[in-house]
Amino acid sequence: MEITSGDVFRALELDQVIPVFQPIVEIRTGGLVGFEVLARWQHAEEGLILPRNFISLVEEYGLINVLTEQVFRKAFRSAPLLPAPLFLSVNISPIQLRDLSLPNRIRQMAEEEGFPMDRLTVEITESALMVDLEAAGAIARELKTMGCRLALDDFGTGYSCLSHLQGLPFHILKIDRSFVHSMTRTRESRKIVAAVVGLAHTLCLDAVAEGIETVEQAEILLRLGCRLGQGWLYGHPLTADKIPQMIAADPVSVMAKAFSGADPQSASALESLPTLRLAQLQAIYDGAPVGLSFLDHKLRYVSINERLATMNGNSVGAHIGRSVQEMYPEWFSCCEPYLLRALQGEATAGVEIIKTGARDLDWPMRTSVSYQPVRDEAEEVIGVSVSVVTLSTYGDFTHGAPMLSPLAIEGFQSAWRRTSFAEN
Repeated sequence: MEITSGDVFRALELDQVIPVFQPIVEIRTGGLVGFEVLARWQHAEEGLILPRNFISLVEEYGLINVLTEQVFRKAFRSAPLLPAPLFLSVNISPIQLRDLSLPNRIRQMAEEEGFPMDRLTVEITESALMVDLEAAGAIARELKTMGCRLALDDFGTGYSCLSHLQGLPFHILKIDRSFVHSMTRTRESRKIVAAVVGLAHTLCLDAVAEGIETVEQAEILLRLGCRLGQGWLYGHPLTADKIPQMIAADPVSVMAKAFSGADPQSASALESLPTLRLAQLQAIYDGAPVGLSFLDHKLRYVSINERLATMNGNSVGAHIGRSVQEMYPEWFSCCEPYLLRALQGEATAGVEIIKTGARDLDWPMRTSVSYQPVRDEAEEVIGVSVSVVTLSTYGDFTHGAPMLSPLAIEGFQSAWRRTSFAEN
């Protein structure tokens, strides 16, 4: 169907634009937290027409405020169907961010239809901030004063800069569906999603992932610390009369699968915010009576704790960014086969190696070394976790670490693997 300006005028005149509602859920449990409101043109012959087929004409002919009012009012009228604290999240056009009267119009519609402003989230696209940042800031701050939450939509796809997050009062970052769709195929997309989630946590914002269609995508997002999501996995956008049906639907939880085989402690660690996971990792690193390090796929030191650095006879800083072969050519031939196996996904534990020739060691040291592959959210090997325990030294035993039981060694190794240092 070829849509003309006349078709759009008639659609608005006949009040044919309606809201549809897509569930927004807590990824961990699948529990419903709200709905995103999306506009659809209810055409008599063509059925529901998507905004991409008519929204540009609406904006071109100055009809965006008419369309917005129709969608907002009908969405607000659904309030009796929405038990608290479920919220509605509604998009506004970039053009409207130049209209300083917008916040008052939204408040007036909400009051007239009986919808509480503190259960409304207004979504602003990244590109909209390029239109008139000063006006957009004034509108955003006024909406926040009225009790609205603000979401920055399609984050990472537009032209805004990080200073906008600092200067504007956003509550939510929405991760664009393009990154969610490709993150199961490419590590680059997974790292972008991880970075956005980490940024949201650092700024005390919620992260909402759009376009979740598979359990695998939801599991990765959960492991990355993304709390909220939406997409076809949880439900297609439906008309207001289907809201009770969507509320009553069984939740789609990925908690059991995402942490299958993990004990409660590891699940708790993975659910934590990235900053908390990093703090947990640092505590394990600093306190463990075991030498610990993480090597990237080129066998360069990404991290190493003080104990292992001391055992090696160098400072922590001297290791970072340098390869094992570069640092310790005299030991490398012994450990290279095990490191390469770990990069291929094979774990090796309890390898006894006699360390000699380290700069600060007066005596050879007998050690037990374990090599574990470190995997990302899609189970790709991205490096090697090395743990070293001193069994004894020849001569002055005080040079070595306290002797540990095999059970204790395995406990520290497991804790180290669970923290997924490489992802921080």
